[in-house]
Amino acid sequence: MTQATVSQMSQNMQQCIKNCLDCHSVCLNTIAYCLQKGGHHAQASHISLLQDCAQICVTSADFMLRGSDLHSHTCGVCAEICDRCAQECDRMGDDAQMKACADMCRRCAESCRQMAMR
Repeated sequence: MTQATVSQMSQNMQQCIKNCLDCHSVCLNTIAYCLQKGGHHAQASHISLLQDCAQICVTSADFMLRGSDLHSHTCGVCAEICDRCAQECDRMGDDAQMKACADMCRRCAESCRQMAMR
């Protein structure tokens, strides 16, 4: 493996860690928003999915930060949960907070998919 390849992987991993931590934060903010908004936003299944997404994002970031050779597994699961969360947030309607959450979840899912293939 060339030094350029190692450097590129490191850049990709650093971006994935950032996306995971950003997604964790957005999901936690969205939980508070949804609980305040009430109605279908506060449905238990929706809140639970946001919690799952926040938790797997911080776990995946932790695995990458520690250099765990198992990070590809957590990143694979993270991508799947982020995809589900993005779809669920899109389903909540055209709302700035829900759109921001869905967009961040999609970015995180994409970078985690790349990490899961390594």
